[in-house]
Amino acid sequence: MLTHLSLRLRIFLFFCLLALGAITVSLGSLWLSFERAATPALLDPFIFAGLMGTFAILGLCAGIWLLFDENVAKPIEILAAEMRLRAHGGVSRGIDAKTARYLGDLAPAAAGLAGELGDATQLTARSIAEETARLEADKRRLTALLSELPVATVMLGPDHRIVLYDTQAATVLAQIAHPRLNACLFDYLDRQALEAAYDRMNKSGKEVQAQVIGRDAAQSYAVSLKPLGQGEGYVLIFEDAVAQIAPEAARPLVYDFDLLDRPLRDIGDRPLNELCFTVFDTETTGLLPHKDEIVQIGAVRVLNGRLIEGEQFDTLVDPARPIPEASTRVHGVSTAMVQGAPTITTAAAAFHLFAKDAVIVAHNAPFDMAFLRRHAKATNVEWDHPILDTVLLSAVLFGASVPHTLDALCARLDITIPPALRHTALGDAHATACALVQMIPMLQARGLDSLAQVIEQTRRHGRLLEDLNPVDNHGSTWQAGKKT
Repeated sequence: MLTHLSLRLRIFLFFCLLALGAITVSLGSLWLSFERAATPALLDPFIFAGLMGTFAILGLCAGIWLLFDENVAKPIEILAAEMRLRAHGGVSRGIDAKTARYLGDLAPAAAGLAGELGDATQLTARSIAEETARLEADKRRLTALLSELPVATVMLGPDHRIVLYDTQAATVLAQIAHPRLNACLFDYLDRQALEAAYDRMNKSGKEVQAQVIGRDAAQSYAVSLKPLGQGEGYVLIFEDAVAQIAPEAARPLVYDFDLLDRPLRDIGDRPLNELCFTVFDTETTGLLPHKDEIVQIGAVRVLNGRLIEGEQFDTLVDPARPIPEASTRVHGVSTAMVQGAPTITTAAAAFHLFAKDAVIVAHNAPFDMAFLRRHAKATNVEWDHPILDTVLLSAVLFGASVPHTLDALCARLDITIPPALRHTALGDAHATACALVQMIPMLQARGLDSLAQVIEQTRRHGRLLEDLNPVDNHGSTWQAGKKT
C-alpha cells in the first residue's frame, strides 16, 4: 500500500496517523469523562485539557518524527542511493558508515557488501578491460585502414538514419550541418534525389550513382549507393569528396551498429539506454532570461547509453551588447571574444538541428530553455523536444534533501570536471552528459525504464526547480545561483 510514495513520505504519513489516533483517543476519553461527571461547569476545563493534550501530542509526534527522519529514514535513503551507485553507477569508493550510524549493523553490513562488490567488480573490470583493449586494437587498425582510403563513406539503415561515418564523410557532412549518428540523411542531402536513387538501388539490387544537392542548396555531390542486403540498409559514398586531413590528425570512425536493428516505436516507450540525448549548457550575460542574452552554447550527444566522442556543438554567440565583467569572471567569455560570432538566431537554429530527434537534457533546464524559447519566433524553430533535467534525476535517485548542484552531483558520481572547463558551456555539458550516462542504469535498476516513467517521477520533484527559478515581476523565470 502506498508503495509509489517515498520511504520518508510514508514514514511521515505514519506519524501523522499516529498523532491523529492519539488525539482521537485523548479527546474521546475526555468526552466520556465529561459525560460521566455530568457537571456542565467543568466544560471549559475539559476543553482546555483537550486543547493542551492535542498540542502536546502534535508536538511530541512532530519531535519524534524529526528525530526518526533525521537518524533513520534519511540515512536509509542515503544508504540505498550509495549502494545503487556502486551496483549500477560505476562508483567504487567505500560507503561512509557514519551516515547511518543509528541503523545498527545495517551500515557496516552495507559497507562490507559494497567492498565485496567493489572487489568483484574490479576483477570483472580487469577481464573486460583486457578484452576491450584487444577489440580496441582491432578497431584502431580497421579505422586506420578505412581512414586511409580516399573515399567518404556513410552507412545508413533502411530508414536513412546514419549508422557509421568516417573522417572524410564527417568533413563533407560538416559543410552542411554537424555530423551525427542516428541523424536522418535528409538533414544533409536533398530528399527527392536520394529517395529516387534508393528506389532504383532496391529494384536492381545493385550499386547506383546519383547527383544530389546539399540541404542548403549550396553544393552538389556525386554519390554511389551500395545495398547491404534486402531491408538492411545501404552504404553511401561521396565519389568526388577528398578531405584534406593532416597526417597527424585524429581520424575517428564513428559508428553504432545497434542502430541497424532498432525497432521503430514511440520515443516515450523506448528504454532509456536506447534513446538519443542532446546534453547542453549555456553561458549568459546574466541570470535574467527576460532581458539577458546567451554568449555561448555547448552540447554533446549520448546515444545508446554512451557518450559519442567527437559529436559536439560549441559556439560563441554575439549578444549584441557588452558582456558585464562580473559575468566574464564566471565563464571567461568577454565582449572582444564574441565579435564576429553568430547571433543567437543563427546559433540557436544550428543547435536546434543538432538536437533534432533527441531528448534535450540540461542541469536546471528551465533556465537555459527560457533563453532559447524567448528567441524561438525570430529563429523560426519550435522547441518541442522532450526535456529531462539532471537536477530532478538526481532528486529521484538520491532524494530531495541532498544538494543537487552540478558540482555536488559530479562529486557524488566520482566525475571530475577539469578546472579550466568548469563554467564553460561545453565543459559543463560534457560533465552533465557523463552524469546522465551513469544515472541511466541506476534509473533502470529502480524500474524506471522508459522516458515516460522517468518524466512522471521527475514531476514529483518540480518544486526543486521552482525554488531555483523563482518567477520575477515580468513573469519570466530566473535562476538563483546557477553558476555555483
